Amino acid sequence: MVRMRGVAVLAAAALALSACGSGGESPPSAQGDQPRVLKLWHYETADSAMGKAWAEAIKKFEASHPNVTVKFEEKGFEQIQKTAGMVLNSDEAPDLMEYNKGNATAGLLSKQGLLTDLSEEAARRGWDKLLPGGLQTTAKYDDRGVMGSGKWYGVPNYGEFVMVYYNKDLFDQHKVKVPTTYEELTAALDTFVKAGVTPIANAGAEYPAQQIFYQLALTKAQKPWLQAFQSYQGKVDFHGPEFTYGADTFADWVKKGYLAKNSAGLKAEDMGVAFMNGEFPMMISGSWWYGRVASTVKDFEWGHFLFPGATMAPGSSGNIWVVPERSRNKDLAYDFIDLTMSKDVQNLLGNSGGVPVAADPAAITDPKAKELIETFNKLTTADGLAFYPDWPAPGYYDVLVAGVQNLINGSKTPTQVLDEIAGPYEDNLADIGN
Repeated sequence: MVRMRGVAVLAAAALALSACGSGGESPPSAQGDQPRVLKLWHYETADSAMGKAWAEAIKKFEASHPNVTVKFEEKGFEQIQKTAGMVLNSDEAPDLMEYNKGNATAGLLSKQGLLTDLSEEAARRGWDKLLPGGLQTTAKYDDRGVMGSGKWYGVPNYGEFVMVYYNKDLFDQHKVKVPTTYEELTAALDTFVKAGVTPIANAGAEYPAQQIFYQLALTKAQKPWLQAFQSYQGKVDFHGPEFTYGADTFADWVKKGYLAKNSAGLKAEDMGVAFMNGEFPMMISGSWWYGRVASTVKDFEWGHFLFPGATMAPGSSGNIWVVPERSRNKDLAYDFIDLTMSKDVQNLLGNSGGVPVAADPAAITDPKAKELIETFNKLTTADGLAFYPDWPAPGYYDVLVAGVQNLINGSKTPTQVLDEIAGPYEDNLADIGN
């Protein structure tokens, strides 16, 4: 069973924990004279907070393992999402890989026997101490592949959440104030539309649009509904007030011009670049963009705020390091994970715009980084992390992509879309015996 309330400790962990037990020392098998290669996959861009931190970790790892070369291959999120099951069941599997957390992804692979049980290493290296309570929710999976209990199959080392990025210059130009209520948000959206400006950058071909749909549903949701949807602790009515409001309002936002009708085929990168180029006043997306926005945007002032009118937002501990069962260098993979949990790498992650889990609080000096972590603290203190809409069922990500594309195109009604997303969810419940 998922310990939903425990996830609130992530805020404290993000700043208060030190990297005890993360010395990065190699076992004897990694200290030999024979050249070795650690094959590493992740999908963080070089200018993101995580990308910068993992690049530094690679340098430190090779310096501390002189006979080891890290062969890093950058993979797209979608690429890993769609091919992981096949690749990890082949000789092409990497030694260490960043992977999406949740029942439908890491949980499914653990159930299929494709991931290494990390429980012993987590205890030996102190990861279980660095990641207490709710931080372990996405690290552990039971025999059904359901997160929150069971064995360790992954290690998260940062936090994340969905927020509203905004262009302060465009807000000032159109005399729009940062909204603090849902009514103020829709009034702001109307102001931009009347001025001929599409207010929200969007991408229907990948995750952003479904996260907006989910955020809208969360404005009508309470904790019992979330626990039913994500943790199977009760029945979910897909035509109840939560999802009905999400689907109806998302379709209405397209009709009103809040979201562009041509955004159905756009990808997350298209959305992010457009916002960073100053083309949209707002972007509703995750903290994984934060470091990149901070380092890229030079021509306008920007900021962020939590989605008004909701007590919860999509978010969780970050993506996880997993060690494929077919990894040929598991000891090296464990060493690299350990290094990413060290203070030096965690401090860099925090100062680059990420949300670290084991940083030295005094070492986070960047003002923007502090602002981000303060918002995260606010959300987690209120127990407001709601995970992501595609987590509950295998293949659900693609189901939701198709659903929101239909809402953007107007090719199906909200009722029809809700019927279509209900089916795979119910099928999964039957498959796991719930």
